[in-house]
Amino acid sequence: METDARCPCGSGLSYGECCRPIHLGLSPAPTAERLMRSRFSAFAVGDPAYLLRSWHPDTRPATLELDADTRWLWLEIVRTERGAERDTDGVVEFRAKYRVDAPEGRSSGVQHEISTFTRVDGAWVYVDGSA
Repeated sequence: METDARCPCGSGLSYGECCRPIHLGLSPAPTAERLMRSRFSAFAVGDPAYLLRSWHPDTRPATLELDADTRWLWLEIVRTERGAERDTDGVVEFRAKYRVDAPEGRSSGVQHEISTFTRVDGAWVYVDGSA
Protein backbone atom coordinates (compact mmCIF):
# COMPACT_ATOMS: atom_id res chain seq x y z
CA MET A 1 0.00 0.00 0.00
CA GLU A 2 1.23 3.48 -0.82
CA THR A 3 2.22 5.43 2.29
CA ASP A 4 0.18 8.47 1.23
CA ALA A 5 -3.01 6.44 0.65
CA ARG A 6 -5.76 6.68 3.24
CA CYS A 7 -5.20 4.20 6.06
CA PRO A 8 -7.61 1.23 5.91
CA CYS A 9 -8.32 1.50 9.66
CA GLY A 10 -10.58 4.50 9.13
CA SER A 11 -8.58 7.01 11.18
CA GLY A 12 -8.62 9.57 8.36
CA LEU A 13 -4.81 9.66 8.32
CA SER A 14 -2.54 8.33 5.62
CA TYR A 15 -1.25 4.77 5.96
CA GLY A 16 2.29 6.17 6.31
CA GLU A 17 1.40 8.27 9.35
CA CYS A 18 -1.04 5.81 10.91
CA CYS A 19 -0.68 2.01 10.81
CA ARG A 20 2.45 1.56 8.68
CA PRO A 21 4.88 2.59 11.47
CA ILE A 22 3.14 0.12 13.80
CA HIS A 23 3.32 -2.64 11.17
CA LEU A 24 7.05 -1.99 10.70
CA GLY A 25 7.72 -2.05 14.46
CA LEU A 26 8.80 1.61 14.49
CA SER A 27 6.03 2.72 16.82
CA PRO A 28 4.06 0.53 19.25
CA ALA A 29 0.28 0.73 19.39
CA PRO A 30 -0.40 2.94 22.46
CA THR A 31 -3.88 1.52 23.17
CA ALA A 32 -5.87 -1.63 22.59
CA GLU A 33 -8.04 0.22 20.06
CA ARG A 34 -5.00 1.34 18.07
CA LEU A 35 -3.76 -2.26 18.06
CA MET A 36 -7.18 -3.39 16.79
CA ARG A 37 -7.07 -0.75 14.06
CA SER A 38 -3.54 -1.76 13.07
CA ARG A 39 -4.58 -5.43 12.93
CA PHE A 40 -7.53 -4.57 10.66
CA SER A 41 -5.14 -2.65 8.42
CA ALA A 42 -2.78 -5.63 8.39
CA PHE A 43 -5.61 -7.80 7.08
CA ALA A 44 -6.44 -5.12 4.49
CA VAL A 45 -2.84 -4.76 3.24
CA GLY A 46 -2.05 -8.48 3.51
CA ASP A 47 0.52 -8.53 6.34
CA PRO A 48 0.17 -11.89 8.15
CA ALA A 49 3.62 -11.52 9.77
CA TYR A 50 2.42 -8.46 11.70
CA LEU A 51 -0.80 -10.24 12.68
CA LEU A 52 1.22 -13.09 14.16
CA ARG A 53 3.64 -10.71 15.96
CA SER A 54 0.72 -8.81 17.51
CA TRP A 55 -1.02 -12.00 18.74
CA HIS A 56 -0.62 -13.30 22.30
CA PRO A 57 1.88 -16.19 22.33
CA ASP A 58 -0.56 -18.44 24.22
CA THR A 59 -3.33 -18.10 21.61
CA ARG A 60 -1.37 -17.35 18.42
CA PRO A 61 -1.58 -19.95 15.64
CA ALA A 62 1.67 -21.41 14.32
CA THR A 63 0.97 -19.98 10.86
CA LEU A 64 -1.54 -17.66 9.26
CA GLU A 65 -2.54 -17.62 5.62
CA LEU A 66 -4.76 -14.78 4.44
CA ASP A 67 -7.46 -15.43 1.86
CA ALA A 68 -6.40 -13.63 -1.32
CA ASP A 69 -10.06 -13.44 -2.44
CA THR A 70 -11.13 -11.44 0.64
CA ARG A 71 -10.94 -7.65 0.60
CA TRP A 72 -11.42 -5.81 3.90
CA LEU A 73 -13.35 -2.59 3.22
CA TRP A 74 -13.99 -0.67 6.44
CA LEU A 75 -13.79 -0.88 10.22
CA GLU A 76 -16.27 0.43 12.77
CA ILE A 77 -15.29 0.50 16.44
CA VAL A 78 -18.50 -0.13 18.38
CA ARG A 79 -17.10 0.27 21.91
CA THR A 80 -13.99 -0.08 24.00
CA GLU A 81 -13.53 -1.04 27.65
CA ARG A 82 -10.26 -0.18 29.33
CA GLY A 83 -7.32 -0.58 26.95
CA ALA A 84 -5.96 2.93 27.50
CA GLU A 85 -2.26 3.76 27.63
CA ARG A 86 -1.99 2.97 31.35
CA ASP A 87 -4.23 -0.13 31.37
CA THR A 88 -2.99 -3.71 31.26
CA ASP A 89 -5.99 -5.21 29.49
CA GLY A 90 -8.86 -4.10 27.31
CA VAL A 91 -11.82 -5.05 25.16
CA VAL A 92 -12.66 -3.70 21.71
CA GLU A 93 -15.94 -4.49 19.98
CA PHE A 94 -15.89 -3.91 16.25
CA ARG A 95 -17.58 -4.55 12.93
CA ALA A 96 -15.48 -5.11 9.83
CA LYS A 97 -17.01 -5.11 6.35
CA TYR A 98 -15.47 -7.42 3.77
CA ARG A 99 -16.02 -8.56 0.21
CA VAL A 100 -15.06 -11.90 -1.29
CA ASP A 101 -14.31 -11.99 -5.02
CA ALA A 102 -14.14 -15.75 -5.57
CA PRO A 103 -14.26 -17.59 -8.91
CA GLU A 104 -17.77 -18.80 -8.04
CA GLY A 105 -19.01 -15.24 -7.47
CA ARG A 106 -18.89 -12.15 -5.31
CA SER A 107 -20.26 -11.99 -1.77
CA SER A 108 -19.91 -9.64 1.17
CA GLY A 109 -20.47 -9.62 4.87
CA VAL A 110 -19.66 -8.07 8.21
CA GLN A 111 -17.51 -9.65 10.87
CA HIS A 112 -18.71 -8.63 14.32
CA GLU A 113 -16.34 -9.45 17.17
CA ILE A 114 -15.61 -8.61 20.78
CA SER A 115 -11.83 -8.85 21.05
CA THR A 116 -9.73 -9.03 24.19
CA PHE A 117 -6.26 -7.54 24.50
CA THR A 118 -3.52 -7.54 27.10
CA ARG A 119 0.05 -6.40 27.41
CA VAL A 120 3.07 -8.68 27.05
CA ASP A 121 6.40 -7.07 27.92
CA GLY A 122 4.64 -3.69 27.80
CA ALA A 123 3.22 -4.12 24.28
CA TRP A 124 -0.45 -4.58 23.44
CA VAL A 125 -1.34 -7.97 21.93
CA TYR A 126 -4.54 -9.57 20.71
CA VAL A 127 -5.67 -12.48 22.92
CA ASP A 128 -8.91 -13.75 21.37
CA GLY A 129 -12.35 -12.76 20.20
CA SER A 130 -15.96 -13.86 20.29
CA ALA A 131 -18.96 -13.05 18.13
